[in-house]
Amino acid sequence: MKKFLLVLSAIFLIISNPVDSQGLLNKVRKAVSKEISGVINEDSGTNTSKPGPEPACACDDAKMILDLAKYKIAYNEFTICTKDDGSMLVYDKMGSKYYIVKDGVSEGPYKEGDPIIQGFCSDSNDSGNDEKADAWVKKYPGFISRSGDKYLIKFGGKNYGPYAMISDFALSNSKSKFAAIVTENMFITEAQGRKMEEAMKNAKTDQERMDIAMSMSQNAQSQMMKDGGKSLQPQLITNVPGATFDVATWLGGKLNGTAKFDDLVVIAPDRIMDMTGKTTIKLPQNSYDSKGMFLNTSGTKYAMYNSGALTFSDNTTLAEVFNPYMAKTDGKVFLTYMYYSPGKNAVMQCAIPF
Repeated sequence: MKKFLLVLSAIFLIISNPVDSQGLLNKVRKAVSKEISGVINEDSGTNTSKPGPEPACACDDAKMILDLAKYKIAYNEFTICTKDDGSMLVYDKMGSKYYIVKDGVSEGPYKEGDPIIQGFCSDSNDSGNDEKADAWVKKYPGFISRSGDKYLIKFGGKNYGPYAMISDFALSNSKSKFAAIVTENMFITEAQGRKMEEAMKNAKTDQERMDIAMSMSQNAQSQMMKDGGKSLQPQLITNVPGATFDVATWLGGKLNGTAKFDDLVVIAPDRIMDMTGKTTIKLPQNSYDSKGMFLNTSGTKYAMYNSGALTFSDNTTLAEVFNPYMAKTDGKVFLTYMYYSPGKNAVMQCAIPF
């Protein structure tokens, strides 16, 4: 109403001042037009604002990975899970639909529970108890299986095991190399632990409980004497020639099959090593996440991914990125990453020679 009165006052002003009427009339016409346009847009719900600027990580030769407009997916209404090969599972929260995207090609939609979407969101990189060990089975169903209280590893037509525990496991991109840290026997198995717990619960006197504890202790001692305790110690199994495992050298390092393209490395808190234990490159002390580490082909440069940013060993940083992984195209190795483009309303991908 106030704006209408202002416009009306302007018209009276034009009538009373004919000399300046033409210029002022043009201004009033533009103001009224703008006001009407704004009301129409508000009523219709149309947003005339321009898309935000492209992020600094955008590149000129970016490849479109997922057209959100095509699938009518809102940018803030989808989540992504990835596999080691760079393929990703896109979940549309509003539509409750899943899409699989790899190398710019999308498939779907799929519904919850479809077998084809299994294996994307498994995030087990370590073990130490039976629940975590079972996560290895889910993540690598064609390579790791459970046999009673123990685990079997099958690779290249050869069987390894059984093992009481799998502490670490890694595959190269082409699945031509594997490595695992395993323990053949435990002082007490899962079944023995349940049996002991039940016996303790049913024991009526302290002497009975003492006898149960002594029996378990004797069994553990017998296990150690059987082979000098060797079967109770973690060991490395792999098909990589010359690979060695030494706790003192690894310094808490973890196996990794995604950091260097189609190769296996060991990532420790302060260094990256090859499978022979030789240091390839030093890292800032305690600043790594083994899942977000990348090493170039020559072993002279690394990148760390954390909280949406890629930080390189020369201290350059690319922000607002996600799903980085190593890939090979036309015989050249690249470190690829994705970002959201407001202008295209799409997930885009860049590739850096690495």
